[in-house]
Amino acid sequence: MKYHIVTYGCQMNLHESEKIAGILREKGYTEETDIDDADIIVFNTCCIRENAENHAFGNIGALKRHKREKKDLIIAVGGCMAQEKGKAELIREKFPFVDILFGTHNLNELGELIDRKRAQKKRVFSLREEREETEDGITPVRTGYPGAWVNIMYGCNNFCSYCIVPYVRGRERSRSADDIVREVGELAREGYKEITLLGQNVNSYRGTDGTSFPALLDRCASVEGDFRLRFMTSHPKDFSAELVSVVKKHKKICNCIHLPVQSGSNRILSLMNRRYTREKYLEEIALLRREIPDCAVTTDIIVGFPTETEEEFQETLSLVREAGFSSAFMFIYSPRTGTKAAAMDGQIPEEIAKDRLSRLIEAVNEQTRSISAGYVGKACEILCEGYDEKKGLYLGRDEYGRMGYFESEENPIGAYVTLRIERANGISLYGTIA
Repeated sequence: MKYHIVTYGCQMNLHESEKIAGILREKGYTEETDIDDADIIVFNTCCIRENAENHAFGNIGALKRHKREKKDLIIAVGGCMAQEKGKAELIREKFPFVDILFGTHNLNELGELIDRKRAQKKRVFSLREEREETEDGITPVRTGYPGAWVNIMYGCNNFCSYCIVPYVRGRERSRSADDIVREVGELAREGYKEITLLGQNVNSYRGTDGTSFPALLDRCASVEGDFRLRFMTSHPKDFSAELVSVVKKHKKICNCIHLPVQSGSNRILSLMNRRYTREKYLEEIALLRREIPDCAVTTDIIVGFPTETEEEFQETLSLVREAGFSSAFMFIYSPRTGTKAAAMDGQIPEEIAKDRLSRLIEAVNEQTRSISAGYVGKACEILCEGYDEKKGLYLGRDEYGRMGYFESEENPIGAYVTLRIERANGISLYGTIA
């Protein structure tokens, strides 16, 4: 029996797909890269933006004919979209060929749901309102060597007015600090070279024994082994000098912080329920640069939020220039049913939002190109993580997140490589082994 997993969305979803693969391996399935030859197809969905949902629905719908031709094929849908209010009913009615539906709170039950489907020969839809345990007991099939993800918490308590995550992932629940440190240690001993701690808001982590996130990060960075340590995502309202101090203390922790700002306008930040101001955010950037001068900062930015004016968009552009972001994920606001922002007056016309996004991208890209140009003629250490078939080059990132491409006669995947950078193209660097 063979499985094929289709994943949408963030690093959290990618890691949860590794857990889904672990469950399927225990059930006797092996991975199949060709979806047409799979005996079970699992969609791990995202609902953070409308286009992610539409993409998932389109690909699920495309399997109708496939299911008709292959009667024993099992199609399962899980993840955030499955957990979203009203979506289970929609999938039940619109996609009668979907056999199994599970949510974000009961991923660990997938094996049981498969058994029920096989025994009853009926569709099995199972959702839970909350996650009951923070330790799921699943051994993931890790796919990102030399990198690995470690969940430190689940859910979110922030309820940003545009965000569906608290409704589909539930309230915050933190894992035991001891269990997290143990998992990091196991990964280091297994030879993983880059470990990323994951949470919707890692800064609000609070272990069962009261451990704070800076204290947890300090413990993880003290684990023996030759590896880099990253974390995401940080919320600016909980960012602290203590966290900066821990990052500065440990060489293992990459000097690269993802700190989503979303907007440069205080009025829009208030409407978003972000609970910090432009001034507070820039103070945090100044703290980082003062304590760790070479620290790279990446961010998320939304344009076209309801009632956003051109003047307020210009405030976002000016913040981008002042903060000096290394790179940014930039999006047009996407209304999510059930969130406060979706019901707000003053929804921005699509053509205006697209124009603002275009100008924002150019502003960020200008900074990105300038930072990359500064690498030319210098040496940098990257962790080789793969091979680009189209370019015919190996690739990897430095601690600041810049991607470097290079030729090598030997396979260097999983090794730290020092490159002499010869040219830069946007966020990409090209060099030769020094």
